Amino acid sequence: MSAPAAPPADHGPLAPVGQEIVLENDRIRVWHIRLEPGERQPLHRHDHPYLVVAVQGAKNVIQTVDGVRIDADEPTGGVVYRDPGAVHMLTNVGDTTYLARLVELL
Repeated sequence: MSAPAAPPADHGPLAPVGQEIVLENDRIRVWHIRLEPGERQPLHRHDHPYLVVAVQGAKNVIQTVDGVRIDADEPTGGVVYRDPGAVHMLTNVGDTTYLARLVELL
C-alpha cells in the first residue's frame, strides 16, 4: 500500500478525535476509534494529553499538517501516551481492522 498523501496546508475545519465518545466526565473523555484497512481518521487536533489503548492492533501512520510522517505500529493490547499538539490524521496502512480507545486527560 502506498504512503498516505500529505495533508493540505489549508486544512479547514477539523474532525473530532474519534468516531464516538463512550465515556466523559470532568477528568477524562474516552473515544472509540475503528479504522478498516486503508481507512483514515481525518485531520484533527488533540487539545489534551492522551493515552491510546489498542484493543485490536494495526499498522498505522500519523501524518501531520507540516509534513511529518510517523510510523505508528500499534500491537493489540499496546498502550501509548502522547502529548497534545499537532494537527494530524491517522491512516490504517495495514491489513487488519484497528480498534482503539483513546483516553483524553482533561
